[in-house]
Amino acid sequence: MLEEDMEVAIKMVVVGNGAVGKSSMIQRYCKGIFTKDYKKTIGVDFLERQIQVNDEDVRLMLWDTAGQEEFDAITKAYYRGAQACVLVFSTTDRESFEAISSWREKVVAEVGDIPTVLVQNKIDLLEDSCIKNEEAEALAKKLKLRFYRTSVKEDLNVTEVFKYLAEKYLQKLKQQTAEDPELMHSSSNKIADFAPNGSVKVDRLKYCSAVLFRWSEIFGGKITALWTHFNSFTSDEASPVFEGML
Repeated sequence: MLEEDMEVAIKMVVVGNGAVGKSSMIQRYCKGIFTKDYKKTIGVDFLERQIQVNDEDVRLMLWDTAGQEEFDAITKAYYRGAQACVLVFSTTDRESFEAISSWREKVVAEVGDIPTVLVQNKIDLLEDSCIKNEEAEALAKKLKLRFYRTSVKEDLNVTEVFKYLAEKYLQKLKQQTAEDPELMHSSSNKIADFAPNGSVKVDRLKYCSAVLFRWSEIFGGKITALWTHFNSFTSDEASPVFEGML
């Protein structure tokens, strides 16, 4: 592993207009399920999956952001700390394709140039496509992004998208740590310590953040505000306030 007895965590945000299949993509990847019933994401949703990449234990934390403009102020806050990004548009939605450059700009403005892929979803509906193949490929070339065509319904290329981003992030992390070994002592990419007896000691601050997020999904506005406020702290500032939560 990148460091003995440490697990790497990668925060990935899945971004794009509403109804392009962002939630379905994450559900398919993390739970292996697909539902054709559309349910608008309110604010942000979150799932995770643990995988191995080149013998490294990696935990992918996948954040599904709402695509509607009314949630824009909320979702921008959730970009903070993102280490990889999936930009998604739908084969049958011209507007979602034309909005990709804007979504890209929003992510870069918040977190800089992180590993990113462009995804054309719903290719099982090619007969109803309103985007030409050469147009999608030209956009990927313009943005200098790896391009995938996926079908969440058919489970086509979904795993490949997240595997590629995990590999790209690990390459970037290894390059950074080779240049600056002290970087590996930062807690930004680690969520757990593995004790000699095999038990797992979870980073309390990251766990509290996840718990508050879950509560925000259930209880709404006030908890969402608390979650956002909590994540605005540095670790040292937040620790005295939240360490009693675990």
